[in-house]
Order: sequence, then C-alpha cells, then structure tokens
Amino acid sequence: MKIKQLSLRIRIFLSMILLVLLASVLIAAVTIYQYKEQTNEYNEGRLNRKVESVKATINYWLNSSQNSYEIIEENLAAIFKDKIYEISDVENLKINIYNLKGVMVKSSQSGFVKNDAPMKLSDPILNKISQNFEHRVINTKSINGNTFQSSFSYITDNKFKPIGILNLQYLQDNTTQNRDLIEFLYRLLMVYVLMFALAIFLAYFISSYITRSIKAVTDKMSHTRLSERNEKIILKDASTEIFTLVNAYNAMIDELEESAVKLAKGEREQAWREMAKQVAHEIKNPLTPMRLTVQSFQRKFDKNDPKIHEKINEFSKTLIQQIDIMSSIASAFSNFAKMPTQKCEELNVVEVVKHALDIFTEDYITYFPKQKEIISELDKTQLIRVITNLVKNAAHALDGVKNKKIEVSVAQDNGNVIIKISDNGKGISEEDKERVFEPKFTTKSSGMGLGLPMVKNIIEAYNGTITFTTQLNKGTVFKIVLPKN
Repeated sequence: MKIKQLSLRIRIFLSMILLVLLASVLIAAVTIYQYKEQTNEYNEGRLNRKVESVKATINYWLNSSQNSYEIIEENLAAIFKDKIYEISDVENLKINIYNLKGVMVKSSQSGFVKNDAPMKLSDPILNKISQNFEHRVINTKSINGNTFQSSFSYITDNKFKPIGILNLQYLQDNTTQNRDLIEFLYRLLMVYVLMFALAIFLAYFISSYITRSIKAVTDKMSHTRLSERNEKIILKDASTEIFTLVNAYNAMIDELEESAVKLAKGEREQAWREMAKQVAHEIKNPLTPMRLTVQSFQRKFDKNDPKIHEKINEFSKTLIQQIDIMSSIASAFSNFAKMPTQKCEELNVVEVVKHALDIFTEDYITYFPKQKEIISELDKTQLIRVITNLVKNAAHALDGVKNKKIEVSVAQDNGNVIIKISDNGKGISEEDKERVFEPKFTTKSSGMGLGLPMVKNIIEAYNGTITFTTQLNKGTVFKIVLPKN
C-alpha cells in the first residue's frame, strides 16, 4: 500500500513514531562519537604527559653529575646504556632512541623480545619532525588488534641543540572506556524503550484527537443527500482550520437546501406541464372524431329520411365510444397521479395471482407457484392490477413471435414474496432500458405509457422493488420483491 493511500490518522501516528526512532538513533550515534572523541583526547593527553615526563627525566640525567659522557649524538648509546631500562620500567613504556639520521641506537627492548619499532625511520617521519613547530610527530597503528601510539620528538642538549630522536610507544587500553560506553548505551536503551512505549501511546492519542474532528466532518459529508434534509456540523473543540472547514460545509448545506427546494419546485412544475401536455394530447385524439361525426351528422340530417333512427343510433354509438375513451384516459391519469391507497388484508398471494391470470384466455400463459400457500398482507386490487399490467406488456412483446410463451411464478424467500413474469418476446433495447419506468414512455402504437410507472408506484408503496433482465430477441424477466408483512 502506498503512503498516500494511508489515512491521515495512520500517517500522523507513523510520523511521530519514526520521529522518535530517528531521534533515538541520532542520540545513540552522537553518544558513541562523543565517547570515541573523549577516549582519543584522553589517550593523546596521557601520551603527551608521558612524553613530557620522560623528556624531563632525560634532561635531568643528561645534566646530572652521574653522566660522565659528553652530550653529543655519537655518545647516545653510551649515555643511555643502562638508564633507558630504568626509565622504561618507571614509565611503563617502550622507549627507542634514534640518531638524527633515523637509525636506532638504543632500545628498551632487548634479548629475545621482538621489537616492533623500525630500525630506521622513514624520510617522511624525519621531515615531519624537523618541519613541525613542536618538533613532535604522533603516529597510530594497530597490531594484533591492539592500538599503539608512537611519539617522535627531539632529544636536545643544554643549549637546545638536537642530538637524537626519542620514540615512545604507548599501548592504548580502552577497556574501561568501552565498558562504560556499553553500560551507558544499555541504560540509554532502557530509557529509549520506555520513551518509545510512551511515544506510541501519545502518538495514538494525538492522532486520534487531531483526526476526530475530521472524521466527524467526513461522516456528515458521506451522508449528505440532495433529496434529504441534511444536518449541520456542530463542533465544540476544534482547531481554526477545522472550524473553517465546518463553516464552509454548513454554508454549503444551506445552499444545498435552497437548491433542493428550487429543484423540487421546478421538477413539480415541469411534471405538471408535461402531464398537462399529455392529457391535452390524449383528449384531443377522441375529440377529433367526435367533432367530425357531429359535423357529418349535421350536414346529412334529414328528418324525413326513413333510416333516420338507424343513423342516430350509429351517431350515438360513435359518440359514446369516444366518450368512453376519454373516461378511460381520465381514469388512467387519475390512478397515476394519486399515490395508491392501500387496503391491506391478509391474503394468499398464490390464489390472488391465479385469479388475476384467469382473465387471460391465451394458452401460452402458464403459472408456476412454488408453494401452495403464501400468506401476506397486501391490497388485493392493487396486486391484481400489477399482475395484469405486466402480463399485458409481456403479451404485447410477443407480437410476431411464433412459439409464444409467458411464465408467471410465485415463491417466498427470507420473508419476502417473489413474483416473476417472463416472456420470450423481442426484449428491451439498450436505449429503452433507462426509460421503462418513465411516465408516458411506451413502445406500443396505442397507450399512454402509464402502466409500468403505476406498477412501480404500487410496489414501492409496500417498500418493495421491481427489476428486470432482458436480452434482445430472447425475452424479458420482470422480478417483484414484496415484504410479507
């Protein structure tokens, strides 16, 4: 998962934990570095003190009455014949003495003990000694895991003239410092563990506190609907930024409500305009033949015509037929306009559906109830109206089909009544699928397109659903799901 996909709360939590870990690692690294620097300074200072002490002892020996040799370069071996061992034992150091050319003339190591010091100093070391302001050079090297510091400096006579080179080899013993460092790091680790546990708790608390207001805003936004009344957000404790966001949301809710009212009003007005157009159109259809009939009767009326009674009967029959059409139009629009009034009663859905199908005489309509009895509280008249409308539509879809077939089934599942009406007709095209339940939409040459919208209104009044699946030239299945209670 990418970091950007993580929630703000988790990112804040992880950031604080990583910050504590990074700080802990940096402090530990600085601690180790500081310990090493202090150890190096301590060893260097100790070596310098050793060098000063040894040189003071050598100067005292050179100028004492016990030294019977002239203080010159050629007498170095004789001057320090035995004294070098005494100084080495007192200072606990390896001491080597070189002439000014870098050749070793005397060493505190003798016999079978191997001397790690070079027998002749390299030119770079000699140049560094001569060119250095203090005439002192310190080299560091590791031998068999041990760190040695070698100090090279001049031995001078009583007139400060160099007569030789003093080399002191000092073994660094950092055991105590390393032990102290390990002990300190262990204690530091214990503190870090405690700090880390505390940091986890604080990070969780702080991230929850920071995102609590944001979550409240998010929850409210997720439930915002254009068709419903939305609640405003009220927060008592929040940051300035969150208050700004909340105020913007609340202002948006006010604007949304105003827009919803305007939209609903506009939709109602548009619906009434469309309904008025549809009613006017449907009424004009029977009015035209009525007008023509009256005009024709007026022109041809002759009271002496022996067939006058027969013509009056024909004229009356035509007018009554058109009046019936107008009456059916008015009834259809009235039934669609008003919400179906439910007269619920306990009935057997299996028998009611069978009764609704009895008015159809076509032999290709078959009925398959899955149970003998399915008791539910429904309006019998409305249920019959739903079944007859859907079966009529299915029969209309079978025009031009050779082996016509309509199947009606009833079943119950999980406390619901399931009714299916399927046919093997021409199906519903892709462009018509979205408009099936729209008022005044029809694919018939006659009809007002109010059947399916009325069926949908009835079913939704019971908190039920109506859906369909279709395939071109293979058929359509309408599925109704109604709660039993």
